[in-house]
Amino acid sequence: MLVDTHALLWWLSDDAALSPAAREALADPANEPFVSAVSVWEIAIKRSLGKLTAPEDLPDLIVDEGFSWLPITPLHAWQVRALPVHHRDPFDRLLVAQAISEQLPIITADARFNDYGVEVRW
Repeated sequence: MLVDTHALLWWLSDDAALSPAAREALADPANEPFVSAVSVWEIAIKRSLGKLTAPEDLPDLIVDEGFSWLPITPLHAWQVRALPVHHRDPFDRLLVAQAISEQLPIITADARFNDYGVEVRW
């Protein structure tokens, strides 16, 4: 499963905003949660703008928490062209494209992801 940026941050900070179902899915050792490079990019940009806080060692922390990396490939980037414009956030659109390309459900609280036909777990 692919973990949306906010869900990742809520997991890492043990934030109550993470739904019980999402928390259970992430904690289940039978699942393989992926974090996209686009999420780290989004966090880096927002951190540098002062819009959020994140640990300096975030990439290491993500690995230590048992997440696997999902790199951004040209196929993922190209898949964005076929997406309807339900969402204008470029980070989220790339996450949707990755979920579609890799046939992964996505853990997100963002209801707009449902409009793309991806499996949302929340």
